[in-house]
Amino acid sequence: MAEGREVQWVDIAPEQAGQRIDNFLMTRLKGAPRALIYRIVRKGEVRVNKKRVKVDYRLQAGDLVRVPPLRLAPREAVKEVSDNLRDVLVGSVIMEGPDWMVLNKPSGLAVHGGSGVKIGLIEALRQVRDDLSFLELVHRLDRDTSGCLLLAKSREALVTLNESLKKHGMDKRYLALVNGRWPARKTYESARLDRFDAGNGERRVRVDPNGKVSRTHFAVVETFEKATLVEAEPVTGRTHQIRVHAAHAGHALLGDDKYSTRESAKLTQQLGVSRLFLHARSLTFPEPTNGRPVTVKAPLPEVLEDILKRARG
Repeated sequence: MAEGREVQWVDIAPEQAGQRIDNFLMTRLKGAPRALIYRIVRKGEVRVNKKRVKVDYRLQAGDLVRVPPLRLAPREAVKEVSDNLRDVLVGSVIMEGPDWMVLNKPSGLAVHGGSGVKIGLIEALRQVRDDLSFLELVHRLDRDTSGCLLLAKSREALVTLNESLKKHGMDKRYLALVNGRWPARKTYESARLDRFDAGNGERRVRVDPNGKVSRTHFAVVETFEKATLVEAEPVTGRTHQIRVHAAHAGHALLGDDKYSTRESAKLTQQLGVSRLFLHARSLTFPEPTNGRPVTVKAPLPEVLEDILKRARG
């Protein structure tokens, strides 16, 4: 873990301009949790050009940043990346450009630390790729979802890709195994979704007429005796959207511990599904520098392929 033992003074280079001060410090002070970063900024221990700033301050080329000494108590420290996780992350990179990369995210790895998660994918990757001065998520995947995850390696790329995401300029396709036989004629679900606290601090989503507009396209890929493999294309990007829309349509995802039904839970057990069967199979996005479409595909994990074999049998 990188701890500052004395005050550091950092000159901001042009390629670092536009980055939020909290994200800059997360990269600079590897191992420091975000709550601690917020605390030292609020206390004025971090200064930009000898002045106090807020955590959302965006750095400018030529700024002089004071980074204070930092000694972390063991309970505060973000975990060091284990050799195993380091190998997994290095092996997960599917494709990389000058200012972006796409990973095949493993299931079970949260994209961010926090809420009891000591280290997330982005924090771990910043440790692994310490050659990069900037690394941010362009979008997110649920902890238990695997597949294509896009990251930006420069502020300019992040802004361009985020703009493309807002304007529906990205094509994201997922594979999901759902309970029952999905009707071929049912090609979309557009129930409004609302997030709520389940009571234990856990985020949940429900269908609510006053919720946010949400739309997912569905297409049948393969039909089995008791289940259907579907391709899902989220038009909007709401939390747990595919999972809740599928459950609302009467076909909950197998391996889903949040939105399962009695029937889907039974079939999950029968087929030996040990994780959420949701995989981001492909991602198409405009290359930030020239706008040309880039398509990246993530192969279905072997554990999910084995489930399909059992379903066919």
